[in-house]
Order: sequence, then structure tokens, then C-alpha cells
Amino acid sequence: MTPMTEALLLVRNVSASPERAFEAWTTPDQVKRWTCPDPTAKVDVEIDLRVGGRYSIRMHVEGGPFTACGTYREVEAPRRLVYTWGWKEEAQAMEAETVVTVEFTPIEDGTEIRLTHSGFPTADDRDGHGQGWEICMGRFAEMVDGR
Repeated sequence: MTPMTEALLLVRNVSASPERAFEAWTTPDQVKRWTCPDPTAKVDVEIDLRVGGRYSIRMHVEGGPFTACGTYREVEAPRRLVYTWGWKEEAQAMEAETVVTVEFTPIEDGTEIRLTHSGFPTADDRDGHGQGWEICMGRFAEMVDGR
């Protein structure tokens, strides 16, 4: 398969401004509220928000913990983030480094958030991450929309 078939794209509109959405995506206390598909999980988040800075999202869940981590490649507040994505635990490791791109575009009543996660080695890896991102994006939208 080509790399394009191993990418996922999610688009979500929120009523928050791009500044508010970007802040919620990059502030540890806020990230821990939406970034794990399991809403009952304890989540620890560390973020060094700069090009070359690293992040870590440790989710304490059944069968875990699981730690997503990577390095920021682009930080253009409040419009765009690009960062690598990987799993610290060997059992979750993928054969390739993946890349997450998040774009925050102003729209009439808020922000369009466009998430592209690319570089998956298999369709199963892509689909599994897609399920998790769908849940997390829903939780993110609820948080920034104040629902």
C-alpha cells in the first residue's frame, strides 16, 4: 500500500477560537482531560512545546500503562502543530515512526480542527489509532465547547 492509504484524517469543528483550541491541545493540565480514550484513566502529561521539544502522555489503563511520546517538528501557535508519535512500551511499538499534524483554522463560529496522522506501517495500526483519535476528538470538542 502507498503511504497515503496508511494515513488517517479527522476533521472536527468546535465553537472555541483557534487560540483556545491550540491552548487545550498543548497545555498539560488540559491535555490530560481529553487525550485518553478511557475517561476513567489517570493520565500524566509532560510537554516541552518548542521545535525539538518532547512530549509524553502516560495513560494508566487496564493492561497498561501506555505512553505515547514524540518530538515537536513544527509549532506555529495558534494555527499548526506537527509532531512525531510513538509508543514507549515495546508491546505497543510500531515498525515506523508516525507523524501527527494538527491544523486550527478559524471558521465563522469557531475553529475547524484538521488532524492528519500519517506513516502507519499497516492499515490495522491506522484503524486502531483512528478509533482512539475519534473518541479523544469528541472529548476534546466537549471540553473546549464547554459542554
